[in-house]
Amino acid sequence: MSRVLEVWLLGQHVGQLAQVDGRLNFSYSPQWLQSANARPLSHHLPLQAGSFDDKATRPFFAGLLPEGDKRRLIAQTLHVSRHNDFALLDGIGGECAGAVSLLETGQQPDAIQSAPVVRWLDQSELVAILDELPRRPMLAGDQGLRLSLAGAQDKLPVTFADGRMGLPLQNTPSSHILKPAISRVEGSVFNEGFCLALAAQIKLSVARAAIHRVADREYLLVERYDRVRQPDGALQRLHQEDFCQALGVAPEYKYQNEGGPDLAQCFGLVRKATRPSAPHILRLLDYAIFNAMIGNHDAHAKNFSLIYTERGAALAPLYDTLSTAVYANLTDKMAMKIGSKYKFTELQSRHWEQFAQAAGLSPAQVKKRVLAIARQLPHEAAALRSSFVTQGLDHDILGKIVNLIERRCLLTSKRLETAGPGDDE
Repeated sequence: MSRVLEVWLLGQHVGQLAQVDGRLNFSYSPQWLQSANARPLSHHLPLQAGSFDDKATRPFFAGLLPEGDKRRLIAQTLHVSRHNDFALLDGIGGECAGAVSLLETGQQPDAIQSAPVVRWLDQSELVAILDELPRRPMLAGDQGLRLSLAGAQDKLPVTFADGRMGLPLQNTPSSHILKPAISRVEGSVFNEGFCLALAAQIKLSVARAAIHRVADREYLLVERYDRVRQPDGALQRLHQEDFCQALGVAPEYKYQNEGGPDLAQCFGLVRKATRPSAPHILRLLDYAIFNAMIGNHDAHAKNFSLIYTERGAALAPLYDTLSTAVYANLTDKMAMKIGSKYKFTELQSRHWEQFAQAAGLSPAQVKKRVLAIARQLPHEAAALRSSFVTQGLDHDILGKIVNLIERRCLLTSKRLETAGPGDDE
């Protein structure tokens, strides 16, 4: 038995996703291949006349879907198997990360709309959604909503304008991602909001975010970097894919210790996909150092992305970054090794050298950059915490993050400054 979804990119039909006997395949349409605007859907799915089998197809399309418990709950709501990527995309694949939409045959995205279609929310409706998301991720099953974002955390694509929050309908692009508090993770909203602001403070390219409150609930509102405002005010989608999708790795294998990408593969991807690659490689280096110093142990390959513009592929801004190391109940292992070590406390000078060599970087330049960030970050973190207090955004977790950053940066500086040839062997 065969089922088909039409794949649209930036409002243009690019091909078909088919499910045949439970397995996926994807093929570009002949018209798209002959188009002057033809571009690959993924770095791992180059333009070709033949179809891609399940092994090649699944990483990109499964990578559009929520993961873990969120995937299970959506499947229950839609009355489909949690293992059925096709059925899940059929149910919620209308507004995905980037510029991809999956529609039934005969349907077309509204490429040109006289006005965005938004279901605006009042405060009570917003509170109800924040309470509903843990039970029904992406509000799956709501009439008119087909929203999907990857990841295991509760989140929802929304429209935010003039202080109003709404749900985008009828292919209207969302402008922001709403992220409620994570249950059993103390102060997660303040943690992520602080870490993203800290990245911006040291001039990293980062997704802009703000902490909001409604009733007695806090949530993070993250501006989508895969959207761009046109001169007429309309939102334009930008295509993007995370590193697992680009490398052809299924989302369930996103962690290095489960066979997922390592940092060397991530740098290799950026080197191949971007032109000129040097600025993007240096930016990725900063991301890796920053994540290590703040204790973001969940910085796996799905938390880095390529974004595609008219000028070509670029490394996307930093996103989904928070200090997981401040929580005793979360793992002390980093998602990707630095050198031969998963644990930050075991990192010596030689492990940064190993990382640099594997990633095709200069060990001396990497050490210099690690030391620069390690010396700068504690002061910036303390100053930013004071700013948060002034804004009425203080939380106990921020003090813990600042202390952790100070300890990690001091340890790193000490080990790199005192290491000589053979000193840390």
